[in-house]
This record gives sequence, structure tokens and C-alpha cells, in this order.
Amino acid sequence: MKGYTSNAIRNVALVGHGGSGKTTFLEAALLATGVITRLGRVEDGNTVSDYDKMEIEKGYSINASIVPVEYNKTKINFVDTPGYFDFVGDVNSALRACEAAAILVDAFAGVQVGTEKAWNSCKEYNIPTFFLINKIDKENVDVDKVIEDLKNKFGTSVVLLTEPIEGDVKEALTEAVAESDEELLEKYFGGEEFTDEEFNQGLMKGIASRSITPVLTCCSLDGKGVKEFLNAILKYAPAPGDHPGYPGVDAKGEAVTRKCDVNAPAAAFVFKTLADPFVGKISLVKVISGKITQGTELYNARAEKPEKMGTIFYLRGKTQGEASAVEAGDIVAATKLQFTQTGDTLCDKANFIEFPPVAFPEPSLFMAVEAKVKGDEDKINSGILKLLEEDPSFTLQRNAETHQTLIGGQGDIQIGIITAKLKEKYGVEVDLVDQKIAYRETIKGSSDVQGKHKKQSGGAGQYGDVHIRFSPSQETFEFSEELFGGSVPKNYVPAVEKGLRESMEKGPLAGFPVVNIKAVLYDGSYHDVDSNEMAFKIAASLAFKKGIVEAKPILLEPVMHVEVTVPDEYMGDIMGDMNKRRGKILGMEPLHGGGQKVVAEVPEAEMFKYAITLRAMTQARGSFTMKFERYEEVPAHLAEKIIAETKSEEQ
Repeated sequence: MKGYTSNAIRNVALVGHGGSGKTTFLEAALLATGVITRLGRVEDGNTVSDYDKMEIEKGYSINASIVPVEYNKTKINFVDTPGYFDFVGDVNSALRACEAAAILVDAFAGVQVGTEKAWNSCKEYNIPTFFLINKIDKENVDVDKVIEDLKNKFGTSVVLLTEPIEGDVKEALTEAVAESDEELLEKYFGGEEFTDEEFNQGLMKGIASRSITPVLTCCSLDGKGVKEFLNAILKYAPAPGDHPGYPGVDAKGEAVTRKCDVNAPAAAFVFKTLADPFVGKISLVKVISGKITQGTELYNARAEKPEKMGTIFYLRGKTQGEASAVEAGDIVAATKLQFTQTGDTLCDKANFIEFPPVAFPEPSLFMAVEAKVKGDEDKINSGILKLLEEDPSFTLQRNAETHQTLIGGQGDIQIGIITAKLKEKYGVEVDLVDQKIAYRETIKGSSDVQGKHKKQSGGAGQYGDVHIRFSPSQETFEFSEELFGGSVPKNYVPAVEKGLRESMEKGPLAGFPVVNIKAVLYDGSYHDVDSNEMAFKIAASLAFKKGIVEAKPILLEPVMHVEVTVPDEYMGDIMGDMNKRRGKILGMEPLHGGGQKVVAEVPEAEMFKYAITLRAMTQARGSFTMKFERYEEVPAHLAEKIIAETKSEEQ
């Protein structure tokens, strides 16, 4: 595959609902341009873009992949993205590398949730967008109705585009073109016809500003409409050089933009990383400006270290093609970049620029991973860290309190794929279990107790005696002393406090940390010879155990602040479900552009699988955020159950 200049390149992200035919369309485009001789099928596992072993097994895309199509002396770098919502991180990565997007729509299914999500993503990234209605060969398909539904859902910018442009299509497009430019609008209202050049320029301008969203149709299986779509991309999708400028910051942190220009200093953006157990790390790089050749030394703006471009090559699925020099606007793969991660900028150090990193959504589902084979923990951590390079949209956390390793992702499919890759690529098997709750213990009442430690076993003994009052406190731990007459020498008081603090690490109910207590040391006794710091520390711990039990101990649970965003029609289901989860609704507010935001407080224990439930309840249209708010008392009947379960686990 030869190199292309920026005006002969188009970068197009293929997005849309799972099963809308993105991968099959690429097969049709490669067949139409003579790259392959027969159409691969997702079902047969022989497509160019779904080459990963797991994608072949599952029958759907998991990773974004690059499939260049060379057509009419132009290279269209298609970036095929997964349709499943768990892999939205790859959609975001692809949109950062492209100047246009095509939302594929299944002609039979029509507008689906994934269509809406893809539209919202394109809108968020302000990227020129095309609709491609695919599978028009299916029985009982009404293409006109699908187009009408697209207009109703996404507005008047949606306009049918056919080649050649004539009749009603020409009329509708002429009106849309007129609205894209004030001079053309005046001409239109004056009853004047547009010249072909004005029409085409106006159409391009309208598409670039998103005031026009063209709709085209195709059937990937028989190739109908495929070349027409490629022609439309060549004619109307912006080339990288047409981009107004890629925003970033300079060495002082001040805002700058970089135009796509081969004569400008070199700058590139790493939008995706692939982890290959054999080749190692493969970085997918969009060259923003300048030119990159093998051996070029660039500066990693985040790592603040130089990186030497080793082997660089073009990718088409898994096929590699030699790349000696890559110009601004093109996409290339690089291996063995030492410090570089997804979202990094590589630039000429003397002309520093750093582009913003890829935006990844916050994880909404956390699961704990446990090794199936004892002793595999290090291999698991090492494998997950490598997979994180490939997919930074999930997170890895170690909970020091519960001693669990947690994977946070967008849903159960993504987390399932991560664990399957651990087995496939790194040879370790794990079990997924619910995360443990970091409960706390406290007291509701008061107590007044004595803690006495007396030990005599030949030679010097041990003696410590304390009288302590325990009561609730607003602070985590409050300690004071009201000693008189030297009952406990002052030099032993710090040992008493230390003994209490250490005892708070494990409460008497279920061994959870104790919080919000006040302890007042008011009396005690000592022995001239046998008393020491250790003896008073032990005496304090004995007093603690006795005192907490006598002061009405209770279990506390973390309560989360939850904000759920949903379309209006699901409000009843959301409210009912929140009540079942012991949630308190704090308020609701309508959102700009439709939908509602429900604000609630819910115990963390009730929110483990909420991401899965919310997706099912709202057909994946709902989303939520969650953060810790405070601790609250666990209802007695639940507390008994938790205490019993915790004690049985410890046995």
C-alpha cells in the first residue's frame, strides 16, 4: 500500500448499532475495489476487520480496526468500531482519528439505540456525519420509512443523497444547501439556480458544519450502492487538510491549534493501542502534521521523553504493509514505542504541542477477580496491565481494605472479554465475584468499663488497669483523659490511646473498622514495677472490646450519591426500582434536549449490578454516575445477616 498526500486521504469512522453491518460493508468495499475476491462473512469468521480470535469466536467486533480502501486515487481509512455499548471507548478513540463518520443503519431494524448513541457521539465530537442505510435487500424493508424516522429523530439536517442527484432529492438538497450559506440563501429566495460548483461547494460546507447530514443506501451482500457511497465520501467528506485545526496546548500550557500540513513540524496522536503477545505493543497513530519516517525521533509530550519511531507500517485488519514515509492526515501503526500510551502526543520537541487525551467514560460496573489457581496473582496483574494499554476504558483497582482486585468497566460483556483475554493471551484463569462492601461499626449508646491486664509468670510481671467511658462522636475517634491523683501516670496515656486506635481496626460485631467513638480515660491503677506501656496498651484493648459491646454496637454501610439520566418514558420503572434498592429520591430535574435526571441516595450494597439492570430497563438509553456520600446504619434484619455471613467466611 503506497503513501498518500493529505488531500488524497479521507478518514472515516464507521459507527452504529451492533449488527448494522459495518464489518460486512467493509468487505463489500474491499471486494468492489479488488482487494479481495470473495465477500467474507462475520458468521464464518473470515472478515478483514474482525480478525481477532475472540471476535471470530463471539461473532462481533471488540476492537476498533483500520481498513483502508483505495479508490479513484484516494485512500479512505475506514476505522471499524464495535457496536456493543461496552466498547464505547473504542468509538471515542476512532472519532478522534477521523474527520468524518458514517452511521450504519440496518434497513429492517431502523433507528436503534446504537443509532442514537452514535449520533450523540458524532454530535459531541462535532464531526461531519453520513447515514448509510444498509441491508436494503431484506424482505419487508421500507427505506422511505427509515429515512422519515431518521429525520424525525435527528432533525431537518437529515437529507437523502443519491447519485446522480436529480428530482425530489435535488430539490431537498438545494434547500439544505441554501441554508448552509447566506449568499446562497439570498440566491435561492431570489429564484436563481445554483451553478454545479456552488451546489457542490454548498453541500460540502453544509456537511462540514453538520447542517446537512446526507443519507445513502446500500446492500453490502450484492454490492449495490457501495461504490456510490465511496464516491460520496470522496466528493463530500472533508480531507484532513480541510480540518479547521486540531486543538492542543503548547509547552506553556496555552491553547494552540495545528493544521494538517505536511510542511509543518511533525506532530502525531496515538488514538489506540493493540497488545499482541508476539509482536508486543502496536500503537495506532494519526499523523496530524509534518511527515514521519522510520527512525524519526519524536518527543512524547506526556511522558516528557524522546521516542524513536522504529518499524512503521500500514494496517488493513491484521495485514501489514510497509510504510517508508507517512504524511500528515494519514494513519499508521508503530511498534516498540517504549513510553507511549493511548492518548499520547508525539511531536517535534522544538515545536511542542500536546493534543487532549481520548475521553473514556467512567466505569459503571465493578467486579472482583480471583485467581482460579493459587499463586497466579502476579500473572493476573501483569496480564491486566498489558490489557489496560490496549483498552484504557476499563480500570484496575486494589481495595486495601477488602483485599480485592477490582476491574471496573462499562458492563458485563466488556469485563467478560477482559477475563477471556487473560486466559487466551496470558494463560491465567480467573473467577469473577461481587465486590465486598467496606462496612463500618460504631455505637449508639454509652458505656463505662474497666480494662485490667495482670500477668505474673516469674520475674517481672505485667500490670495495667484503666477505666474508660465510651460514647458516640461526630469525629472518627475522639480521645481525652480526666485523670486525677496519679491513678495512671501521664507517660502511659499515649499507650492507652494507641491501644484503643489499634483496637478500632476490628470491631466486635463482624470485624469491620470502628468509627465515630469518643473514649475518656478517667481512672485506673498501676504497679511500680510491673506496669509498662505494653501492659496499658493491652488493658485499653480489653476495655475497648468490653465497652463497645456494652454501648449498643451497630453496623454502618456506605451510602452512595447516584444520578441517573433517562428518557422520560422510563421514569416510572427507575423510581420503582430505586425504592426496591432502599434508595431515597432527592429530586428530579428535566434535561436540556429531553429526558430526566433522577438524584438519589442508595446503599452501595444495592448498586453492584445496577449497570446491567439499568441497561435492561431502558434498552441501554439510561446512564448513571455514583460517588460515596456517607455511612448510615444498616437495618437490623440485614445487619444480622451480614454479621453471620462475615463470621462464616472467617471460619
